[in-house]
Amino acid sequence: MLPRLDSIKQARTKIGVTQKQLAKMTGVSTSMINQIESGRSQPSYETAKRIFDSLATLEGRADPNKAGDICSKEIVKMRPTDSLHDAIHKMRKMSISQIPIFSGSEPVGIITEDGVVKHLADSDELSWKKIQLADVMEATPPIVDYQTPAKALVPLVRYSKCILVVKSRKIIGIITASDTLKMLE
Repeated sequence: MLPRLDSIKQARTKIGVTQKQLAKMTGVSTSMINQIESGRSQPSYETAKRIFDSLATLEGRADPNKAGDICSKEIVKMRPTDSLHDAIHKMRKMSISQIPIFSGSEPVGIITEDGVVKHLADSDELSWKKIQLADVMEATPPIVDYQTPAKALVPLVRYSKCILVVKSRKIIGIITASDTLKMLE
C-alpha cells in the first residue's frame, strides 16, 4: 500500500528536491512528474513505488531513524486456527489493539479491536467463542524493509493498524501507532 499520489509534491518540496531531480532518480521524465503532481496522469504502480522509494531515500538522509530502529522486536502472533475468544483474551491481557495472524512464519492477516467489535455485533452470543481467526481476520498488514525511513511510515500507520518489518526476508518486528511516537523522543 502506497501513500496517496497527491502527497508527492508536498514530500518533494519538503525535502527540497526539484521535479527534474526526482525525475532523474526515478527514471521518468520531468513532464511525467509534473503531470502526476498536478493530477493529470496516473502512474503505474511500479512508477509510483519508485517515486515514493526515492522520496523515502532522500528523506532518510535527513532522518537517521529507520523502521528497524523503532519497531517492537517482540511480536505477539496468533494462528488462523486460533479462536476469536483467544484473540480477545490476549488483547485484553497484553493491552494491545491488533495482533498479526501467521501461518508458520508467513503473515496471512490481522485481527484488530475494530474487527473484533464488528464481528461481535454481527454474531449471536454463543457462536463468537467458536469462530476461528481465519474466518474474521483482515488483510495482511503492510510489510516494509527495516531500512525504510521512519518518517515514511507515518502515513502508512495512519491507514493500517500496524506495519510488519522485514530483514533478509524474515519478519523482525512490528510498528504500531504508539511506536511512531518514539520518533518524537
